[in-house]
Amino acid sequence: MTGPVPELEDRAAACADRLCEADRVLLASHIDADGLTSAAIAAQALERADLPFETVFEKQLDETAIAAIAETDYETVLFTDFGSGQLDVIGDYEDADAFTPVIADHHQPADRETEYHLNPLLFGIDGASELSGAGASYVLARALAEASDGTTTGVAADGGTAVESTESHPRADNRDLAALAVVGAVGDMQASGGELHGANANIVEEGVDAGVLETGTDLAIYGKQTRPLPKLLEYATDVHIPGISNDQAGALRFLEDLDLELKRDGEWRRWSGLTGEEKQVVASALVKRAVSRGVPAHKIDGLVGTSYTLAREPVGTELRDASEFSTLLNATARYERADVGLAVCLGNRDGALERARSLLRNHRRNLSAGIDLVTSEGVTNEEHLQWFHAEDRIRETIVGIVAGMALGNDGINRSKPIFAFATKTDDGAESGDEDPAEVKVSARGTHSLVRQGLDLSVVMSEASRVVGGDGGGHDVAAGATVPAGEESTFIERADEIVGEQLS
Repeated sequence: MTGPVPELEDRAAACADRLCEADRVLLASHIDADGLTSAAIAAQALERADLPFETVFEKQLDETAIAAIAETDYETVLFTDFGSGQLDVIGDYEDADAFTPVIADHHQPADRETEYHLNPLLFGIDGASELSGAGASYVLARALAEASDGTTTGVAADGGTAVESTESHPRADNRDLAALAVVGAVGDMQASGGELHGANANIVEEGVDAGVLETGTDLAIYGKQTRPLPKLLEYATDVHIPGISNDQAGALRFLEDLDLELKRDGEWRRWSGLTGEEKQVVASALVKRAVSRGVPAHKIDGLVGTSYTLAREPVGTELRDASEFSTLLNATARYERADVGLAVCLGNRDGALERARSLLRNHRRNLSAGIDLVTSEGVTNEEHLQWFHAEDRIRETIVGIVAGMALGNDGINRSKPIFAFATKTDDGAESGDEDPAEVKVSARGTHSLVRQGLDLSVVMSEASRVVGGDGGGHDVAAGATVPAGEESTFIERADEIVGEQLS
């Protein structure tokens, strides 16, 4: 087999062979969109390989979570979208024969080695921009298809967090899983400059060949499948167009001035329902408006990008567009319903999808409230970064998203990374019950800052260690947990590191 990422082929084959030796596997995965798609890809690959498995999710793979995994009676544990950064702890359990780890991840590895470790960073591939966790799982899935033989018997996931195999499936090369890998990469913000690059592009090509993906040049605006046209333009703020963006009446006037049938049966049409010619009319008018209102040329270029369409999903649904699909998944995971997100990934189009949509509506309300809070209260500016402390007013699971979306709003500078603190609570606990022992901190930058040298993964890792915390992630987005009361010391050290990186 020639895999989608030749540099990883030998390591992927070794990992797949080790999984095939197992009587059963514990699949442990992260809970964001990349983690959910990673788990879904791995689950289907294990099922098709006739490997019994159970799936568990962790918001954070810390020492407590790893200890709990070690207490199970699974001899083989597959970690997806995390594990590399926790290799020092995992390695201790491996040395004690608690379990054999197989890791498919893309985060910065800890200073420890293990045999079955599939990570693009080990082979000179950027895990922040060229291959996501879902991409690493996809590479493993392709190798697992080659390592297993014949037809399979297994139990499909029922939408819960525990999944075991029962149902027959024909042998497959697993290229159909490329669509989920692309959703994971897009959800992990790897579509810089409007498209996926590097190893991700190889996976896109396999998905197109397999008939599960379609690509094309289109407006780079969120909501093309599901939002009515006025809302699509009103909420399109990545490229701010005066008189349209964040302007309900202005967006309506803009559309009504176009010589197009924009309503049918009294309802506004959606972008996905327009013809190619109609789309061209709207896009051309948008560009003309942007030019006339003085929007810089490089920003206008950002109005157009590569679209990633899931060809087998219904037109006009969140599942048809990679960006909307990833947002739907984030809305499940960040409200402790990773089981719902997994079920949607695995094809549950009934109860799980409706539950996911309900969670998404709630997620959007919370994001809007969070952005309003940050914009109204403002941020504290240090020399090289800006920050705010939401305490318990924004959920720790979404505070990073809020921070990223707030960048560029009034009073919030896109030329500095933004750091956001939120009270860290146990799942199900009521915030404010007691003084928190720990605080979650999330950081977001821009790809422009990364090109200047910013690496938030390093910032989070080093600054959190100074105060006895732990952190990591990617260059453009990272997170950490720090002891409550140590925020000022953390920010002081983070500001120094950012300054050194950008000098």
